Amino acid sequence: MLRQNLQQKLLQKLSPQQIQFIKLLQVPTVSLDTRIKEELEDNPALEDLSLANMNDPVEEYPDRDPDEDSFNAEDDHETGDEFNVDDYLQDDSINDYGSKYDQNGDDDEDRKEIPIAVQSSFFESLQAQLDLVPLSDKDFRIGQQIIGSLDDDGYLRRPVNSLVDDLAFSQNVFAEEDEVLEILKVIQSFDPAGVGARDLQECLLIQLRKREHNPVVQKAIRVVEDYLDEFTKKHYDKLERSLNMDSEELKEVIAEILKLNPKPGDSNAVTTKQLQIIPDFHISNNDGVLVLTLNSKNAPELRVSRSYQEMFEHYDKSSQKDKKLKEAVQFVKQKLDSAKWFIDAIKQRQQTLLKTMNAIMHYQYDYFLTGDDKNLKPMILKDIADRIGMDISTVSRVANSKYVQTEFGTFLLKSFFSEAIQMESGEEVSNKEVKKILEECIGNEDKKRPLADEKLTEILKEKGYNIARRTVAKYREAMNIPVARLRKEL
Repeated sequence: MLRQNLQQKLLQKLSPQQIQFIKLLQVPTVSLDTRIKEELEDNPALEDLSLANMNDPVEEYPDRDPDEDSFNAEDDHETGDEFNVDDYLQDDSINDYGSKYDQNGDDDEDRKEIPIAVQSSFFESLQAQLDLVPLSDKDFRIGQQIIGSLDDDGYLRRPVNSLVDDLAFSQNVFAEEDEVLEILKVIQSFDPAGVGARDLQECLLIQLRKREHNPVVQKAIRVVEDYLDEFTKKHYDKLERSLNMDSEELKEVIAEILKLNPKPGDSNAVTTKQLQIIPDFHISNNDGVLVLTLNSKNAPELRVSRSYQEMFEHYDKSSQKDKKLKEAVQFVKQKLDSAKWFIDAIKQRQQTLLKTMNAIMHYQYDYFLTGDDKNLKPMILKDIADRIGMDISTVSRVANSKYVQTEFGTFLLKSFFSEAIQMESGEEVSNKEVKKILEECIGNEDKKRPLADEKLTEILKEKGYNIARRTVAKYREAMNIPVARLRKEL
């Protein structure tokens, strides 16, 4: 039976402007240009002043506070038939980004493109080498199949019988396993050395056998062939007894093995991301006073198109009031609204970034003056959120994707956040300070007798840091430092 009733619910919804701001906030500087280009292509009512004809007259509009009304749900564009064009055109929210934001840095310096070396990929390099080998058409296609089956590390993980099946089904090439293995040997002779190996042992042996005329390399081949497990576990005493070597001879053999590349496919892998870490902020030390600036790439010169505004005004003054004209006016208004919202979102993004980074800089003022990890204070997201009066999620979005350039390096903002560790004196210090001291202890240890986690815990307690052994192990693993047994050297 159908019934009609009234319900009252409390819901929290984000307006389209708020969603747009949140998405823009988490975009790093290196991706902001792409995001702006996408918006410019999608919305003809938005213009980039750096690309527009600078001879065109540019009307200045007074600035406004974007927090005032830009990101409230009430600002969603109306869908009604009637609206006042004059009021819309006089809206002071249509702002123009000019030289006001260009003071954040040297434009000539910030706009320099990072050169990326043009080079062939790993697989293209192997294919080029295969092209130079005199092979029959069948063997050449087998070689192509093998190269295409390699993983990014340069290993052939697929079984040979699977390659035989792949050749039969995908290329109509019927081959025996012996034929595939013969071509695999050809590919294993390519550069980089070790490519085409089926496991780590084979990869190391391929590289060593290219220099097996060397007596030390011959001993290294024997270690890899017969004692790889003992070598990886650093059971050096057992190796000396089994191979009848003294510590000096074994040290030379180990040095030869450590020169080898366990992942030959990575030798040609240079990604764009590695070359394009663009800092969002710059902190400089001016005689003991820290100065924070925002990368000028975060302040693009955008404006609402004057031609679209004039088109909007022309439509409204038209004597015809048919349905098609109303649809055209509504379309132009929607694009103008969207352009305003995007400009306001960019402006609020700049303000939020500066506000958050300024709070972080003042919270960690001593650290940014010296660059010493021991001066890092314990700091969590809530500490900064309380200072700037924003939500923790907003601070998290800024910290997880933004970089700051200082006089002692470029760092992800997230790296400045750490938990507190209480010392025996009752003072609270950052766990990064504990990690720094732990790293120094391991760096100064006797490599013939490396310090176990229990001993490291005792040393830290002597220094006043009262932490458990499992915490020491957690910090050591976070710094990618192996256990004592694997740190042992001859």
